[in-house]
Amino acid sequence: MKAIVYTEYGSPDVLQLKEVAKPTPKDNEVLVKVYAVSVNAADLHLLRADPFLIRLSSGLLKPKNKILGSDIAGRVEAVGSNVKQFKRGDEVFGDISACGWGGFAEYACASENAFALKPTNLSFEEAAAVPMAAVTALQGIRYAGQIRPGQKVLINGASGGVGSFALQLAKSFGAEVTAVCSTRNLDMARSIGADHVIDYTKEDFARNGQHYDLILAANGDRSISDYRRALSPKGVYVQTGGSMAQMSQAMLQGPWISMTGSQKMGNMGVAKPNQNDLVIMKELLETGKVKPVIDRTYPLSETAAAIRYLEEGHAQGKVVITVAHNN
Repeated sequence: MKAIVYTEYGSPDVLQLKEVAKPTPKDNEVLVKVYAVSVNAADLHLLRADPFLIRLSSGLLKPKNKILGSDIAGRVEAVGSNVKQFKRGDEVFGDISACGWGGFAEYACASENAFALKPTNLSFEEAAAVPMAAVTALQGIRYAGQIRPGQKVLINGASGGVGSFALQLAKSFGAEVTAVCSTRNLDMARSIGADHVIDYTKEDFARNGQHYDLILAANGDRSISDYRRALSPKGVYVQTGGSMAQMSQAMLQGPWISMTGSQKMGNMGVAKPNQNDLVIMKELLETGKVKPVIDRTYPLSETAAAIRYLEEGHAQGKVVITVAHNN
């Protein structure tokens, strides 16, 4: 099969399209014929080994897993002897990052628990845009953020992959949502349900006098004191992405602020791939309460270009790779 392989850390230039052995499913695994796979910031971090500590788990000198790509959608080609949930021909989607990655390829193997049946109203490309970003948003909004109907919620970075899902999820849970994004993304944010929009190039959410019950930082580079200023007295701040400074402050200062005051602030940590959450997203997608936003699609052979575009930081929603098959 064809796959995008990297044998050293570096820029997208180190990615190569190669012929590699087609994987064989273990007893608890399914083999999926991949039709689409989305690109995530996690792929970029692993590719560049940035931050450096990633090497402790992914390989000190060179990557252990040679094929990146976590979010796939496709058809089940074969199942292991112990697989109970799926059969050959089922259309599935899932996050295989906990199973060794391997999504930038024509076929991928992973535990059956990494997948759910693909939403019936979504294409393979749309389904591949969902797993990691949507589950991250769900865990940030629902579990870490403890969202409740009627709350005022602010999403910083509302036009990106995680942010666009977080915005829609907050709306589906009955919140009044303010989206923070750049000028070019305001209309998109409104189109997926934002009640209010803030153009960060013209207005500072931390100094406009508004306060929010829940703030989710899916992107950006703001100090934790800025977020604290915009929080209501008993508000919750959840950091899921953004600059290293933003992440570090949430991890180091957030717990202290939470212990010494009524506001709760912190870093959500790495989202955990979760079949139950994937099924929740499937239901929300099938009812139309949430829909994936896709900026661009690329063929498998242009995976490096797709990652470069994501790295520029201007993608609206998700970047997706389509995988063509001759048969």
